Amino acid sequence: MTRIYGQTLTRADIMARTGNLAAFGGVRLMTLSDGLERGIRMLEFRTGSGLRFTVMVDRAMDIAEVEHNGRAIGWQSPTGFRHPAFFEPEGEDGLGFTRSFSGFLATCGLDHILGAEEVPALNYNYPRRATARHGLHGRIANIPARLTGYGERWEGDRCILWAEGLIIQAALFGEALHLHRRIEVDLGGDEIRLTDRVVNAGFQPTPHMFFYHVNIGHPVIDADARYLAPIRDVIWASHADRYDDQGTGYHTLPAPQLGFAEQVWEHDMAADATGEVAVAVVNDRLGLGIEMTTRKDQLPCAYQWQNFQAGHYVMGIEPSTHHVTGNLAARERGEMMWLAAGDIRDYTTRFRVLDSAAAIAQTEARIRATQVQPDALYPALSGHFPPLQGRQQPDTA
Repeated sequence: MTRIYGQTLTRADIMARTGNLAAFGGVRLMTLSDGLERGIRMLEFRTGSGLRFTVMVDRAMDIAEVEHNGRAIGWQSPTGFRHPAFFEPEGEDGLGFTRSFSGFLATCGLDHILGAEEVPALNYNYPRRATARHGLHGRIANIPARLTGYGERWEGDRCILWAEGLIIQAALFGEALHLHRRIEVDLGGDEIRLTDRVVNAGFQPTPHMFFYHVNIGHPVIDADARYLAPIRDVIWASHADRYDDQGTGYHTLPAPQLGFAEQVWEHDMAADATGEVAVAVVNDRLGLGIEMTTRKDQLPCAYQWQNFQAGHYVMGIEPSTHHVTGNLAARERGEMMWLAAGDIRDYTTRFRVLDSAAAIAQTEARIRATQVQPDALYPALSGHFPPLQGRQQPDTA
C-alpha cells in the first residue's frame, strides 16, 4: 500500500484518481541548457510527499537539489552545477575540485580522497608511471554516467521510483574502476536509498578510497541548528591549534559569519545492534532535518565539515572508508583497500527527511540509544585513529 496525501491507497486506487502517475510523482529526465551547467542531464524525482530531489547524470549521478515542501535541504555553492567538461582535476595545486563543488551529495574517490597527494603507482606495472598525482577528493564526482535505466516500478501496491547508472574511472596504465549506482525512493516516501558497488574491472591491484560528502544548507542549518551523532570518541580536528577561537563547537551551529575559517573533525562513531550508524542535522525551530544512515563495516570513519562563512554557509556529513590522515598514511599503516581483479565493495546508504518535531525526537532517541554524544562544544581530542582491520596489502603497495 502507498501512503500519499493523507490516505493509504492501493495501486488501483491511485490509478483511478489520475490519467497519468506523473500528476503525483515520478522520475523525469531533462537537460540543463544555460551557462556553466549547459548540457548536464538531470533526473528529477518527485514522491508526492513533498520530497523533490535531482540527480546529475553527467556528474557521477550525484544528488544535486533536495527539498521538502519547498524548503531546501541540500546546499549550493557559488560554483553552481558546473559541466564536467570544465573540471580541472590537476588545477590550482590540486584544488580544481573547488571550482566544481556544489550540491547535496558529492562522491569522493574512487582511488583517492582528501587533499592533493603524490603516491606510488608501481602497482600498474608501467615504468614511466612511478607515481600518481591526485587532486582534492579524487575524480569520480566529475565523470558522466552511462544511464542504464530509470522510471517507476510497481511491486504490488508499492510504487518505487528508481534510476541506475554506470560511472567508469579508468586510465591506460592506471586504474579501471567501475561505480554501479542505484537510487530509489517510494511514491509517498521521504527516504532516499542509495546503493553503490565499486568493481575493479582491470587486472592490476588497485587502491580504493571512498567517501560521501553530504552537504546540508539553509534553512536546515541556521543559528542553533544541531548535529546529532553517536560519537564515542572525538579523534582529530583540523583547527586543533585554534580550537575555540571562533566560538563555534561541534554540535550547535551559528548564523553565517564573515571571515569564518572552515573546521573539520574526525569522530569515531558507534554502530547500533544492526551495524548501522545514523547521523542527523536538525532545525528544531522549523521542525525540519535530514538523517543519514550508513554501515560501520562499509564506512568505518566519519568526518564533520563546518564552513559557516557568509556566502558559503554549509555543514557536511562525511562517512568514509579511511581516516582523515590521507592516502600515504593509509598505505604506511597497512590500511589502504587494495582491490584485486574483479573485487567488489558495496555501500548502502539512506537519507530520510525529518519533517516534524516528533520525527526529530525519534531520530535523536535512536542515536542516543546507540551512543550519547559529548555534551561539550569542544571535546578533548584523543588523537587515537582506530586500526582499520582486515585489509590485505599486495607486494606492490
